[in-house]
Amino acid sequence: MTDRTPLEEQRATVNGRPAGTTEWRGSITERGTTMDSYYGRGIVKEPVWKPEIPLYLFTGGMAGSLSVLHGLARLSGNHTLGRRALYLGAVADLASPALLVSDLGRPERFVNMFRVFKVTSPMSVGSWILMVSGATSTTAALLTLVDSLRPVRWAAEVVSFASGPPLATYTGALLANTAIPVWHDARRLLPWLFGASAAASGGAAAMLVTPPACAGPARRAAIAGVAVELGLSVAMERRLGLVGEVYRHGEAGRFATVAKACAGVGAGLVAWKGRRSRAVAVSGAALVLAGELALRWSVFKAGFQSARDPRYTVLPQKERVARRKAA
Repeated sequence: MTDRTPLEEQRATVNGRPAGTTEWRGSITERGTTMDSYYGRGIVKEPVWKPEIPLYLFTGGMAGSLSVLHGLARLSGNHTLGRRALYLGAVADLASPALLVSDLGRPERFVNMFRVFKVTSPMSVGSWILMVSGATSTTAALLTLVDSLRPVRWAAEVVSFASGPPLATYTGALLANTAIPVWHDARRLLPWLFGASAAASGGAAAMLVTPPACAGPARRAAIAGVAVELGLSVAMERRLGLVGEVYRHGEAGRFATVAKACAGVGAGLVAWKGRRSRAVAVSGAALVLAGELALRWSVFKAGFQSARDPRYTVLPQKERVARRKAA
């Protein structure tokens, strides 16, 4: 017998064990089992990013691929495609900082990102890449529009071309550098996935404003980008194992389904009659763009879902420890 009241007895124990001890609430012996963290507290905090971020991931990738497409079109003598890709890329480059400022809440926070340059920080490196790409693509577009200062314009085009691939892929490295399970565990494939998605979106955007006779490189970029992206998506989900199931459930799963359907159908239309029919080319390009935007939303939502469920943090850790012990 004890002199404690029933309420004191309840406070002296936690889940039936003496207070001060810890235990996992729920079972972690099987995949898919509902599980909580210590006393129901989260292990990994969910991202604090707002909906502007997936839009930025989309516009930033598209701007980077359009810079590359512009340079390749200029080198091949396709000035119609090159000029229109340049203008579209400049618009996307201007939209990206605006989306970041909207997410940060105050413009000075965006300016403060340029106070240092830290090679080991994807955020710092990416901020400078964004600034360099935006400044040079906008300068090249304005000088092309007024047809003046050609040496300065050529220099701006070269720098914009060189900064295109890093701009298209750095956001994948940025997400992978976080503690969010579904992003961090995909660190070897996520930048490549974003690069393929950027190529598809840039090619599709250029197709919308370019006659089919001049849009050959844009069509090939869109088709190849979608093909590589679909392959990488499947490979990434398989390599993620348990964590990859977030791409099959919830909002992330719905966006992933839309992304694969729209991008696949759009690329098929472009490959079928995109060269001969302007209407088919525009329809296919619009579907590809919708699919690439849905892909960014899928990756964004997957981060929230994997951070919310402790299983995706604990079980992969236990598997890694078991593999190291077995080795």
